[in-house]
Amino acid sequence: MLTLSQDDVLLGCQAENWRAALDQAAESLHAAGLVAPAYRDGLYDREAQSSTFLGNAIAIPHGTAESRSHVRATGVRVLQFPAGLEWHDGNRVHVLVTIAAQSDEHLDILRQLTHVLDKAGMAERLAEADTPAEVAGLLSKAVVEARLDAETLCLGFPARDHQELALAGAARLRQAGCVTSEFVAALAQASPRPLGQGLWLAASDRGVEVPALSLATPATALATDAGEVAGVFCLAAQGEAHRGLLERILALLDSEAGGDVREADAATLLARLAGESASASSRLARVLNAHGLHARPAKQLVQEARAQGIAIRVRLAEGGGEAVSATSLTKVINLGARRGQQLAFSAEGEGADAALEALCRAVEGGLGEQVMPFDASREAVTPDEDAPAPEPLPADQAHAAVAASPGLAIAPAFVLTTPHFDYPARAADPAAENRRLDAAIREGQEQLEALVQQARGGEVAQILSMHEEMLGDPELHQAAREGIAEGASAEAAWWEGIDTAARAQERLADRLLAERAADLRDVGRRVLGILCRVALPEPPDHPYILVTDDIGPSDVARLDTSRVRGLLTARGGATAHSAILARALGIPAVVGAGPRVLTLDNGTELILDGERGRVTPAPGDERRRAAEQRLADRRRREAEAWEARFAEARTRCGHRVEVAANLGNTAHAADAVERGAEGIGLLRTEFLFMAHAQVPDLETQIAEYREALDALDGRPLVARTLDVGGDKPLPYWPVPQEDNPFLGLRGIRLALTRPEVLETQLKALLMAAVGQPLRIMLPMVKDVAEFRTVRAMVDRLLEEIPEGERTTDLQLGVMIEVPSCALLAPSLAAEVDFFSVGTNDLTQYTLAIDRDHPVLSAQADGLHPAVLRLIEMTVAAAHARGKWVGVCGELASDATAVPVLVGLGVDELSVSARQVPLVKARLREFDLDEARAQAELALAQATSEAARDALEAR
Repeated sequence: MLTLSQDDVLLGCQAENWRAALDQAAESLHAAGLVAPAYRDGLYDREAQSSTFLGNAIAIPHGTAESRSHVRATGVRVLQFPAGLEWHDGNRVHVLVTIAAQSDEHLDILRQLTHVLDKAGMAERLAEADTPAEVAGLLSKAVVEARLDAETLCLGFPARDHQELALAGAARLRQAGCVTSEFVAALAQASPRPLGQGLWLAASDRGVEVPALSLATPATALATDAGEVAGVFCLAAQGEAHRGLLERILALLDSEAGGDVREADAATLLARLAGESASASSRLARVLNAHGLHARPAKQLVQEARAQGIAIRVRLAEGGGEAVSATSLTKVINLGARRGQQLAFSAEGEGADAALEALCRAVEGGLGEQVMPFDASREAVTPDEDAPAPEPLPADQAHAAVAASPGLAIAPAFVLTTPHFDYPARAADPAAENRRLDAAIREGQEQLEALVQQARGGEVAQILSMHEEMLGDPELHQAAREGIAEGASAEAAWWEGIDTAARAQERLADRLLAERAADLRDVGRRVLGILCRVALPEPPDHPYILVTDDIGPSDVARLDTSRVRGLLTARGGATAHSAILARALGIPAVVGAGPRVLTLDNGTELILDGERGRVTPAPGDERRRAAEQRLADRRRREAEAWEARFAEARTRCGHRVEVAANLGNTAHAADAVERGAEGIGLLRTEFLFMAHAQVPDLETQIAEYREALDALDGRPLVARTLDVGGDKPLPYWPVPQEDNPFLGLRGIRLALTRPEVLETQLKALLMAAVGQPLRIMLPMVKDVAEFRTVRAMVDRLLEEIPEGERTTDLQLGVMIEVPSCALLAPSLAAEVDFFSVGTNDLTQYTLAIDRDHPVLSAQADGLHPAVLRLIEMTVAAAHARGKWVGVCGELASDATAVPVLVGLGVDELSVSARQVPLVKARLREFDLDEARAQAELALAQATSEAARDALEAR
């Protein structure tokens, strides 16, 4: 779990403004070795999306999902600004808690900070603190998770009296990993106490690992001399952490529902113990946000709940957590909800059902973030025994998958498959089984000791040492011996103990403990392999590409990067923790390649392309030589490209193609120029709107746009008008829930519903660019009618604004994102000044594939001949009217696609600022005739796979 310590605190910081403070925060993370310098851009991008101000003078800057590839290690730095500073949203800040996290660890920090948000005087205390320990103490609060869930309930137990019920509850807590045998022994020596309504309580603080509550109910009606027995609560007490569990019992008694527990099922009992009344309406909604309910979606949820006008409570459905007010930001954040977890909402009274439906729609719609469906099968895979075996991958053919970590690797495959353990479930001689188990554990410890010695320090050695400690855990040994005593074989008893402990860890909803569960299973498989005489696969001692079904973060951390040249998985996505860690380690990775990759033979040579998301088994001599050349040239090209970054972008024969940069933040324009950008080919103005709590006024917008224009020093700026909608809404511009927001109100369609907002933006752009060139383009245009509406608005503004107060070098164009726009390019070209092709959206609309789809995303390739044909039509129509065409999607920086786009006649390529030097260098590698030949070759193919194959083999 990510936590704060006094070593993380920097006192007495000073900054002129929030940007200077954010720069200091980024530098502190870099100086600590936690991030690369480029992580700074991610901090700014996050602020552009939404302010990270949390409350009580605290802001929590952290990077975007895209910037996590720059995180070298998870950590945090706290900067104190005694004099305070004004954050960009107008709030006063004294402390920045700056986070470098490779996944959703920042949720742990959020949960620790919620306790200070409502404390009066906290801002002053933080400002006046004069020691790092004092700051850390004010901010930190250990979060102890008291356990109450379906796994701690013991319902319908065939007990003869309330004492047996108490022991059954204690046994359930021990099985869940909450208590040791000492706790069970303590309850055996004490009698449960009556609470009334047929409920009883047995409690102890001895042998408690995690505070927890079990409820054991009898299979049939029970009675004692002291009264009826409807159920016995078994409480594992620890400090103050169990107090909330006691309050739940009292609330149940106050509701007079104690007598109903014997007949209730687990879901009903957990609801009652969470504070939901029997008359309340309830609904479930699954969290789909990639990083759970962090501050931004939590804020959206709270706003939606407040808008309903009735009291709504929410809890985590999977556990027995207490229901909290859905209108309290601190309490909602403190739920710590992760992606895939279900929220249980409840409300009473008139309008309850409608309010709950609205909240559930909001949660399932992403709460202001783009989300993907949750694939529950990834957590519980049920093999299909009748499914045919996958066909092997053909040799010397590129296989498309998902690009997860950039780079190119050529090496033999090492296919790592989980071995099959075949063993009897029962055994007749417990003594012999115990001896076999003890011998296997000793052998496993000797193996791990040898591996620790071979590792010679470092992270790998630390992980293996942790495995060694786990293997010596007496609780694991005891659980296995109890199973053997009940007649299980050594193998069955051992794995049952391992699996039970691992599942208990996973349910604690703590990322560090979840990773420990994966390590527990690793340890368990080592001993199981010894018992079954099945050797665990060992990687070769030469360089290799690891091929496996899926891989966890702890597995990636153990990879020997001196030998692992690349990573190829059958499952997984580009946003998985393992993919993030692979990027941080600099290991090329291709994921989601499908089960066919597991048919590869060990030693099969592979070409793994982590930039294009492709793997080629057993490449032919020609393809191998081409890949080797690419690998050898890569570093040389990068160095040469940087040195020549300011040279004018031209092909080898001198044909001019402008190379511009895509920006989401006007503050990054100077950096783009330093990297050689010849202009800004796409300024995503929506980030300016997302950074404000209300529509930014004219003066605010002028100042922001002018910052970029001044940095460009006469170079052209292409600004895209506000591009928001159902898939990326603004909190102050509500949009009705849509079944498919990508086909709904977004882009220019949405902007035209509030013409006053669009007109203010257009006016700000015109006035900010006084004396400088300005290009404005409209997103999501379907035909010329939308363009004419905006053209009339612009013409009127040009007449109203004095010429000396606005730009006189203006072009108005449209983005080619919708296929209809490309098909109607001739009619548009007669009226627009330019086209800019957004290949990301054009590809997904043309191929009907969501580019973020977990299964189909690998097929959303802009080199598909259908997409290229639309670009060709667009260029032909534009050039016939003397207009220019740019490309601002990901395809513009694809090394294979660059000559194809130039061959199609594209005049400008706009890419991320970091790609500018490399794209300029790529242009210098071919002439126009060669580019045209490659374009014709790609257009002649039937599929994107065929196009890439033909271009690579050329």
